[in-house]
Amino acid sequence: MPDSPLFSLAAIAVIVLAVAVVVGVGLKVIRSFRDLGTDAERATYNTLHAASRAGQHLRGGLQPAGAAKASKQLRVLLGCDALAITDTDAVLAWDGAGEELRPSLMRLAADVLSTGRTVVVPHARDAGIEKPGQDFSAVIAPIRAGSRVVGAVAALAPAAGAGLVRATSEVADWIAAQLELAELEASRTLLMEAEVRALRAQISPHFIYNSLNAIASFINTDPARARELVVEFADFTRYSFRRHGDFTTVAEELRCIDRYLLLERARFGERVQVSLRIAPEVLSTVIPFLSLQPLVENAVRHGLEAKEGPGHITICANDSGAFAEVTIEDDGVGMDPEHLRSVLAGHTDGDHVGLRNVDARLRQVYGDEHGLVIETAPGEGTLITLRVPKSQPGHDA
Repeated sequence: MPDSPLFSLAAIAVIVLAVAVVVGVGLKVIRSFRDLGTDAERATYNTLHAASRAGQHLRGGLQPAGAAKASKQLRVLLGCDALAITDTDAVLAWDGAGEELRPSLMRLAADVLSTGRTVVVPHARDAGIEKPGQDFSAVIAPIRAGSRVVGAVAALAPAAGAGLVRATSEVADWIAAQLELAELEASRTLLMEAEVRALRAQISPHFIYNSLNAIASFINTDPARARELVVEFADFTRYSFRRHGDFTTVAEELRCIDRYLLLERARFGERVQVSLRIAPEVLSTVIPFLSLQPLVENAVRHGLEAKEGPGHITICANDSGAFAEVTIEDDGVGMDPEHLRSVLAGHTDGDHVGLRNVDARLRQVYGDEHGLVIETAPGEGTLITLRVPKSQPGHDA
């Protein structure tokens, strides 16, 4: 029966067990916090954690949205009543009390932006600014990008001691470092775009001239074949010279390769033989734009073109756990490994540009461990392997 002593004892036991679990979890949380060590160690952790979170919001440069989110973390670091971030024209973010003073801040920051020196305003009333019922002090430090002042950080507090002045200056320098990282990332993107343009330039003089000659040779003898080649040539060039996106998919790159090889076979005939082994599950994997076609072109130009008789190219794309693995192998003339190292290091101008360019871009995007792996020797052909992660948040084809 529900009111039996046995039932009551069971209910009490369940309650006791639940309390024990809650207490145990609480003690575990307390112990995990104590594992951080002394008060100084915990303060260091909190400081670094806040700085890390603020830094994420400044990687896009000095923009209002990022500055607004970063200012919340930075105000906690400084322990001030309010913190503001400006560029050279306006206040980008204000966090904390006294936002009614925001319109006056750029006037206070004028000397900082023009001279690059930190300014302390001991009493806002002395500067002609009043907050009803409360005076405040302001420390305004410049944010520098090289020799230029690009903005300022202002910390507002009842009193501006030497500690707040030094801390505000350090925060301004820290923001400057984040902006330099943002500029470095932007430069890296521009470098990638320049390298893609270099690949396009490599394609244009050599391949386009030979393709047009091959098409011209069929105009009188096989007009239908000539028309087919013109369409394939148009599709190839449209893809290769597209202006949008730094990334594509394995499937799109393979379509480009198919058109490229069709045009090359129009020149070489049966001298170029191709085998494909493609796992369907890797076709949607995102890869840098023009990262496979130059490797196939390298196999044709530097592997098979100099070889007597027919040559064979094998293209494989396999699922390798968290990665897609693509291999391009030819049985052409190969190359000396020492010469290959010189090519990849950029010490040989005008030779195997596509190979070096693809290797550099893969390392920039995915890290040094994802550069090309190349096995070759004179007379032994060449095997090129690249591995890219199948999951790539932020990279859209």
